[in-house]
Amino acid sequence: MTAPAQALETSPRPTPRPALAELAESARPAARATVTRGAAMDQAQHSTAHIGFERWVGEFRGRALAQGIAPAVFDRAFRGVGYNADVIGRDRNQSEFTRTIWDYLDSAASETRVANGREALARHRALLERIEARFGVDKEVVVAIWGLESAYGTFRGTTPIIEALATLAYDGRRGAFFEQQLVAALRIVQAGDTEARNMTGSWAGAMGHTQFIPTSYLDYAVDFTGDGRRDIWSEDPADALASTAAYLARFGWKTGQPWGVEVRLPGNFDYRLADRGEKRMPSDWAALGVRDMDGRAVPDHGPASILLPAGARGAAFMIFDNFAVIERYNTADAYVIGVGHLADRIRGGGPIRADWPREDRALVFAERQELQERLTRAGFDTRGIDGRIGPNTIAAVRAFQRSAGMIPDGYASLDLLNRLR
Repeated sequence: MTAPAQALETSPRPTPRPALAELAESARPAARATVTRGAAMDQAQHSTAHIGFERWVGEFRGRALAQGIAPAVFDRAFRGVGYNADVIGRDRNQSEFTRTIWDYLDSAASETRVANGREALARHRALLERIEARFGVDKEVVVAIWGLESAYGTFRGTTPIIEALATLAYDGRRGAFFEQQLVAALRIVQAGDTEARNMTGSWAGAMGHTQFIPTSYLDYAVDFTGDGRRDIWSEDPADALASTAAYLARFGWKTGQPWGVEVRLPGNFDYRLADRGEKRMPSDWAALGVRDMDGRAVPDHGPASILLPAGARGAAFMIFDNFAVIERYNTADAYVIGVGHLADRIRGGGPIRADWPREDRALVFAERQELQERLTRAGFDTRGIDGRIGPNTIAAVRAFQRSAGMIPDGYASLDLLNRLR
């Protein structure tokens, strides 16, 4: 999602959403005559799901044991596990999650979150400096991820992970992925890092202070405290924060390089150059008139691209390779900018200085699909109608904008959709 930063798509390491609400059980014993037809249908579907889920667990047990999970470990982990309808409801509603980038950043880098981040950095400074020294990842970036993922550990999620992953694997929409995560979760329990009853997190299976999914935990989590366990769930955030730094380092974090820098574009800027595939040294961008917000050339930290998350009327950023490293945590541009900007604020930097087109609203999922359909019918192929504004759709938007005499910034806005209509 290079231009519009609308729905926050999940990466292979799904991100949580704090304060998960638990649905109360609404069915109560009642005389048959007082049960409405709708309630009866709901009860029947609920019962059918439970029966099917229990059958699936029995079948999955054999597959898990074949992959090395001990029978006793499996049986203990699944004690009391049932079908969780709330998890399925949350999974179904993801496609309609729509926010503009400015709304997202207003929350991600709010004054409260910045203040709490600075306090967390001060409280854990000695730990974070040791982590930074070992892994070469800026302590402020680690704290910013902590802040966005769990509000600095205060909302780590209360959903039982084994139950959530089993429900999602049984549901089948992404069954193979979630079954893989479920086996990984059982391996974590079998290794003794935690007990199944302590393995809680988000409805999508992300766990701990910085919300690792089980496979990422197995591959990248570290025992920073040296107690023999990689404990990302406890009140002590040491292992979780170190694991986050280890994850970013593993994917190529460059010490001393910023994630990005807010910049001003010259009046004659060729907006076709605002593309992730167009990389130039900052000195080359400076030769084209691109400067930081104080009018200075950006230092040559490495090859960089120009990113316009809200089109030509919003803020512009010069982004570096570390942007793509944070992207491994979550692929949404809004998330990466949120982490980077929050880190800058925690370090003492100021707010984003450019204005946003706040009169705009984000396109909902159906409108994004409609945009793709109309672009394709008009001869600007988006190579699929999936409701996701990725590189192919952005290229189609740019081509249409050029044909219509608009600024080719690739921004998929409601105004653009109305023009196509």
